[in-house]
Amino acid sequence: MDDLRQRIADLMPTAHDELAELVALRSVADPRQYPAEECERTAQWVLERFADLGFSDARLEETADGSMAVVGSRKCSRADAPTVLLYAHYDVQPPLDDAAWRTPPFQLTEVDGRWYGRGAADCKGNIVMHLAALRALGDDVPVDLRLVVEGSEEQGTGGLEAFVPEHADLLRADAILVCDTGNAAVGHPAATVSLRGMVNLVVTVEALSSEVHSGMFGGPAPDALAALVAMLSTLRDAKGNTTITGLDNTRTWSGAPYPTDQFTADAGVLEGVSLLGDGSVSDMLWARPALTILGIDCPPVVGSAAAVVPKAAARLNLRIPPGLSPEIAQRALIEHLKAAAPWGVHITADVEAAGAPFEAATDGPAYGAMAKAMQEAYGRPMTSLGQGGSIPLCNVFEETYPDAELILIGVEEPLALIHAPNESVDPTEIEAMALTEALFLRHYAAMSS
Repeated sequence: MDDLRQRIADLMPTAHDELAELVALRSVADPRQYPAEECERTAQWVLERFADLGFSDARLEETADGSMAVVGSRKCSRADAPTVLLYAHYDVQPPLDDAAWRTPPFQLTEVDGRWYGRGAADCKGNIVMHLAALRALGDDVPVDLRLVVEGSEEQGTGGLEAFVPEHADLLRADAILVCDTGNAAVGHPAATVSLRGMVNLVVTVEALSSEVHSGMFGGPAPDALAALVAMLSTLRDAKGNTTITGLDNTRTWSGAPYPTDQFTADAGVLEGVSLLGDGSVSDMLWARPALTILGIDCPPVVGSAAAVVPKAAARLNLRIPPGLSPEIAQRALIEHLKAAAPWGVHITADVEAAGAPFEAATDGPAYGAMAKAMQEAYGRPMTSLGQGGSIPLCNVFEETYPDAELILIGVEEPLALIHAPNESVDPTEIEAMALTEALFLRHYAAMSS
């Protein structure tokens, strides 16, 4: 193991340079924001690197949403070797407000030991982690490998989710490493065993045929924006608990806790501001439904007129824990909003997306091999985490390959600020997770022999 650890340490300058190349590629999978050629170049970059590491059949496969996935395979010399599928994605979130970045978002920049740039952690850091692990093993990879690196995960358009069941044999594996999560903190290894599902919808309120003068009509005239505010206020109680009629908001989390002080720091909660809910941080994140108002369509402050608003809309994101179906949650949210609508205003609810929660089985040989690998790489035991985000692909993997073990790991941790300005990765996480993956492949092969 010491030799493997040293080889990975020696590969870290290469990992830095490759991550810099990847971050410079503005692979936002939305041609309205960035040229599609950026994603095409990124996909080709990924293909070439894995082809150089023995994935001789590496190629691009178009998925249902038009994005390109990199797929490939690599056989080992052992006839009865297990098969491991390596997953990551090369597309990234848009940088949002460039002015909020302390460093250029598409230029990998080191600050205080961390590497900053959009996608540095989510998920390009996991791509270079895969590459470092495989380079360190060289020709001594004791399992058969399959690879898929998708190009539209952040858009939620379901390209790979549709591709997998239609090409089941192409990606079939005994163990699937979904490398798009991370540890509880730098240096504290973890596997994510629970993912929240989600329902995204836009609720629109209409009250008048057009704006009317607030002096001449304000008072008796029904105000669509005021109606929307009243409806939204019913979705949380005074303590901040999500209160959607019919959805249980009292469940508790039984896995590793998320310390309150750490969460407060990780989330950047301002001094004197309280956390929401009457449960623990872990309860609120991983065991209970959580409603977030993502945006509101209404007149902006600058440019608004003295008029009663005739129409307003809000985009809502409901995260749901394992054990709750998105169909039930979606129906409950829509019925709650309609029941809360005052004054007979007209309500429409358009569902944008829905995904089921996920809960991993953790009693198989792959989990045993991963726990052993993390203990050796980090010098401390692996813990089990929930994650508030949703990865619908995990449910597709589970349905398509019911006998496979899914393990969610990666280089992302709370300080990475994924999806936010100033995303970064701690290079020690890339190094330790590359060692973890290399050790896992060895241990899993031994356990399966």
